[in-house]
Amino acid sequence: MPVTEQTTEATLFDKLGGADAVASLVDRFYERVLKDPELEPYFRNVSTEKLRTMQREFFSAALGGPVEYAGRPILHAHHDLRITLALFQRFVRHMFDTLAEFNLSEPDVYDIISRLNMYTNDVVSAGLGLVG
Repeated sequence: MPVTEQTTEATLFDKLGGADAVASLVDRFYERVLKDPELEPYFRNVSTEKLRTMQREFFSAALGGPVEYAGRPILHAHHDLRITLALFQRFVRHMFDTLAEFNLSEPDVYDIISRLNMYTNDVVSAGLGLVG
């Protein structure tokens, strides 16, 4: 029986450091987001514990981890929030800043941001921002 060479490249989930690192990433990221005066209003009536739990699941799955995201579709979760592109970009900037705290290569950081940016059209709406 011939021996076949198998190469298994580490997922971003693995490169980040697994479940504990994803949990730390989410916690640090939302510390930044919730201190941002332009983003904080979007989270005033949200259970931060539920948010962090769902985001740990979402990021684990998005980064190739052994987790399946079971939350609401991103489009449905953000449909009525009237999030502008500028606000989404602000959100992503916080992720860049948070990822800088981890021992990741630049290509890995950009790969993570690219995966986040795939949801731009599901998060951003035609509205002019939060009405409230």
